[in-house]
Amino acid sequence: MKKIIVPIDFSKYSEYALKTAAELAKNNKAEILVLHMLEMSETILSVSGGEQNTKAMFFIKLIEEKLEKFINKDYLKGVKVSGVIKHFKVFSEVNDIAKQHNADLIIMGSHGASGLKEYFVGSNTERVVRYSDIPVLVVKNNLSTVNFSVVAFACDFSEDAIKPYLNAVKMFGKTRTKMYMVYVNLPNSNFKSSVEIERRVVNFFTKAEGNLNKMEDVHYVADYTPEDGILNFANKIGADIIAIPTHGKKGLAHLFEGSVGEDVANHSSLPVITFKI
Repeated sequence: MKKIIVPIDFSKYSEYALKTAAELAKNNKAEILVLHMLEMSETILSVSGGEQNTKAMFFIKLIEEKLEKFINKDYLKGVKVSGVIKHFKVFSEVNDIAKQHNADLIIMGSHGASGLKEYFVGSNTERVVRYSDIPVLVVKNNLSTVNFSVVAFACDFSEDAIKPYLNAVKMFGKTRTKMYMVYVNLPNSNFKSSVEIERRVVNFFTKAEGNLNKMEDVHYVADYTPEDGILNFANKIGADIIAIPTHGKKGLAHLFEGSVGEDVANHSSLPVITFKI
């Protein structure tokens, strides 16, 4: 891990994300790019003179000073940190910045959402998760440690999940981490017998690892929703973090079908890291 992007809005949740990034950066000798999205209208930004232009320059200068103060923290000493202000809205643009800077990880703070609000308003964090091609770590509080010793990796053991799984192994494999994998069996048309699940798991590890050495780390649970199954399993094993693949569904498909990765990231009190399928 060489570069971490931390999108901020100057809230306490941004502070949680920045502190987490600082610890990970120190452990991996990585640098941090702190990103603020200045949501100003194109009208203000494009006017070449007069009162509107004066207002734009005033707000930009104000944010620059605020950003400089925000990243001037004792816990960032010894870490290479730079601040960037972009004049557009968050969502897909964060992924564009990540590509431009060859970032390895995005860390965001989130307060989560629930009920109708998450469908009609959503959160910036949720939308960044949806669009990002690189892993996104979502934190909701001050983490006591970033040495995640127990990981709950949610998986349907499809071939699509092989790449996210290998990326998770790569990320956590260098630490003293135990990664447990969980398959959530649902009481609907997706229900599978134990034999069917095991065949799926065998095929998964045969193609992903070339062996079945990690079969003992796989657990099957039954629950009413994937989200409930994942969160209940993580709580049962005392997980420090939840890792989950996500398709990054967009638009109406997202509204009607949802995204397990986004839902878990939105509702979990534990840190959640998503890996794009």
